[in-house]
Amino acid sequence: MDQQIRTQLDQLIKDNRVLLFMKGSRHFPQCGFSATVVQILDQLVPEYQTVNVLKEPDLREGIKEFSSWPTIPQLYVDGKFVGGCDIVREMFVAGELHELFGVKAAEVKLPSITITAMAKKALDAAQQQPEAGEEAGGQLRLVVSSKFEYELVLDEKKKSDFEIDAGGGAKVLIDRQSAARADGIVIDFANGPQGGGFRIDNPNEPGRVKSLSPKEAKAMLDKGEAKVLVDVRTEDERNKALIEGAQHLTPETAAELDKLDKSTPIIFHCHHGMRSRTAAQRFAEEGFTNVYNLEGGIDAWSLEVDPKVARY
Repeated sequence: MDQQIRTQLDQLIKDNRVLLFMKGSRHFPQCGFSATVVQILDQLVPEYQTVNVLKEPDLREGIKEFSSWPTIPQLYVDGKFVGGCDIVREMFVAGELHELFGVKAAEVKLPSITITAMAKKALDAAQQQPEAGEEAGGQLRLVVSSKFEYELVLDEKKKSDFEIDAGGGAKVLIDRQSAARADGIVIDFANGPQGGGFRIDNPNEPGRVKSLSPKEAKAMLDKGEAKVLVDVRTEDERNKALIEGAQHLTPETAAELDKLDKSTPIIFHCHHGMRSRTAAQRFAEEGFTNVYNLEGGIDAWSLEVDPKVARY
């Protein structure tokens, strides 16, 4: 590693008690893993610093060597490397991050979870006939991520788990973070041609990002059905190509968007539609009900709507 880069990393870590090397910024994460760590830190510490490795390619490669850790994001606290997304998430669930920051974990209400008779029957069969390579037994664990993604697995009870009576003799294990998002969940099972599958109905789930084709987005903008088009790309990319009227998503723009009525239709776009979906989901999770992602991004817009917009 170049000595100048090592010195710069040393100084950054020394000067900031809580420092996150990530893709994007605190107000605009540009990958799902970075967004997850930001959501966790936002619950624990009022102030922390971030380094956007997308704007600092030398630091991006340098921090991987510096930490002997191959992926981004990377969290440092008090000059010590804590870990990446999975480790930070596990420490948060276990309460270890709360201890690290001297924060008392909030009291979590014991959630109400219901397992239907059909789901109970399917679960009993799964416990008696495990998949190849798995052991029989274990208790059902429900995981509800911060993005309201669900996982049902057979697992052993951990010290910090809740054990929920879900009716009909069924028990469900759930960690404290999942529990805060799980009250009122109903787990059902629907038969189907491929054997069927579990279905989870969660009244706490926020709105989802809706997909728009370029032509659909153009029609909404032309009719005034959507007045806000948000460009989540970097400044360098915006210098290469622009959709007329699109606002650049900066911390200042994000703050202004947060003030809008939650029913305001907002369309997000990036180069190909991936980064913008992450940004759009953040607003959906904050209660906005008409959040759209331009599928295919500005590249598809150039191909399908306006060929004068440069492709890159």
